[in-house]
Amino acid sequence: MEVNNRFRNLYLKNLELTKQRIKDSINSDNFINQSVNNLDEIDKAANLLGKRLREWFSLKNPEFSKSVTDHKKFVELILNNKDKKHTTHMGADLTKNDMEPILNLAVQIQSLYILRQKHENYLDQIMKDKYPNIYAVSGALIGAKILAHTKTLKKLSMMTASTIQLLGAEKALFRHIKTGAKAPKHGLILQHQILQRSKPKFRGKIARQLSDKIAIAAKIDYFKGNYLGDKLRKELDDKVTFINKQNK
Repeated sequence: MEVNNRFRNLYLKNLELTKQRIKDSINSDNFINQSVNNLDEIDKAANLLGKRLREWFSLKNPEFSKSVTDHKKFVELILNNKDKKHTTHMGADLTKNDMEPILNLAVQIQSLYILRQKHENYLDQIMKDKYPNIYAVSGALIGAKILAHTKTLKKLSMMTASTIQLLGAEKALFRHIKTGAKAPKHGLILQHQILQRSKPKFRGKIARQLSDKIAIAAKIDYFKGNYLGDKLRKELDDKVTFINKQNK
């Protein structure tokens, strides 16, 4: 009887330890990974349904479908003008019953965009709170995508700047190594506003500066160092300004 009680106590202690380890293994990295993956799925669904909406609505007004290229804007315009008749169009005159499923689809797509914005707001808050230095340098969405790509802050903090620069461009890099195709200069960080605003011929140099600051920021956040995000971002902005002036 005493032996059974010892085994039971040992079992219960091991069970508690296991539960605690599972609990401790879940952190902000996991929530960011899930949110970023969900954002990607929302984008795919909204894009697919947006194309379907365009094809459907073009039966009524093909010129309008072609004139508005942004899916989100397209949905907003349809819903804002749902009670107005389009007097100048080359399509069919649809009845109220014909328009109802089209408008229902537009409402559902709009709900996806609303959900996406909520996820972005969540990512903005968690990145600002948990990874303030990365947030300051890369912004919420780019920083979150980089973290999701590497899976953990620990892995990101151990990476060199040159590796971070090409995260998301692994296929292009492999193709370069295998076939001698043009080597990629950037991966996920290409979506950063600094690179988007820069001329293509400057993006290689600027990408190196950006990835270097992200690498520093990741190390500071992982090792719980002092906040230097504003300083890192100012150094980055100054360097980008210098590059643009030197290459005019």
